[in-house]
Amino acid sequence: MYIGIDHGTTSLRFAADNGKRFKMSREAAKEFTIDDLRKLGPVEEISGIALCYSMGDNFTQITPVDRLKNRGIITRDGAGEHIGGGTRVFDAVKDSGIPAVAIPGIHRGSDTDPRFKIYSHQTSPEKLGIAYLAAETLGDTFIVSDISSNTVSLLVANGKVIGAFDACVFAPGTRHGALDVDAIRKVDAGELTANEAFTTAGVMYHLEEKYQNPAVAMWAAMECASLALLAPAAPVALAGSLAPDLAEEISALLQKPVIVYDEWAASDGLARIARDVFSGAKQILGIPVSPALRR
Repeated sequence: MYIGIDHGTTSLRFAADNGKRFKMSREAAKEFTIDDLRKLGPVEEISGIALCYSMGDNFTQITPVDRLKNRGIITRDGAGEHIGGGTRVFDAVKDSGIPAVAIPGIHRGSDTDPRFKIYSHQTSPEKLGIAYLAAETLGDTFIVSDISSNTVSLLVANGKVIGAFDACVFAPGTRHGALDVDAIRKVDAGELTANEAFTTAGVMYHLEEKYQNPAVAMWAAMECASLALLAPAAPVALAGSLAPDLAEEISALLQKPVIVYDEWAASDGLARIARDVFSGAKQILGIPVSPALRR
C-alpha cells in the first residue's frame, strides 16, 4: 500500500492507492499519530509514503524525509498560517520508520524555465500531486489551476514542470492574494505585517459576495491563459474546493473545455508518486528522485 499526504491550506488529506481516504483539519492534526493511518489500511502493509510540508523551498529533489534539513523549508516565517498540524504529521511519519519521501516545491533552485525565476517561489509541493494525477488523463502537456483559499496555476510541457504562478503573485483565492498598492501602504505604515496582508488579500475581504466567485474565475482563467502562451494547445484542469463551482465560467472565458478534479486530487496524485518512486522511478514531472532512492 502506498500513501499520499497533502498538506493543504485548511486540512491535511490522506489517500491510499487502495482508494481509501480521510482528512483532518490542521488543528486536529496536532494530535496525529501514525496509527491514524489505519483508517487507510494496516500500517504494517504501507510500502511507502509521499508527503508535502509547507512551501518545500529548501530542496529540489524528491528526498527521504530523514535527509531533509528543517523539514525541507527555508523558514517557517513568511506567507501563510502556521498551526502545527503539518509539523506533527511530518515528524510522526519521519519517526515511524516507514519509507517516506518529501516532494519539493518549485522555486528558484528548481529546473524550470528561468524566466519564472524572477519570483523566489512558484508553487508548493502538493500541486505536483495534482499535476501527476492530471497527467494520467491529459498526457505530457497541460495546465493545472488549483483554486480555493488561494489560487496557484502551473504548466507541464513534454512531461516536465515548466513554471507556475504562486498564490502571492497573480490570481487571488477566497482568502489569500497578491499585495496591491493599498496593502503595501498598510504594511509600510505598520498597520499590517506582510503576511497579514497576504492572508487577507482574497476576494472575501474586498468584494461583495456576488462578485467574489466571478472575480476568482476571471483571474484564474487569466493565469491559465498566460501559461498557454508557452503551450497554446495545452488542455486545462481545475482542482480545489472552488473548481466545480467555477468550471463553467472559466471554460467560457478560455473558450475551451476544462477537466475538474475534486479535493482529493493532490493526495491521490501523491500516492501515485509514492508508488512510482518506491518502484524505481528516476524522475517525476522532470523533478529528479534523490540517488539515495534509486535502485
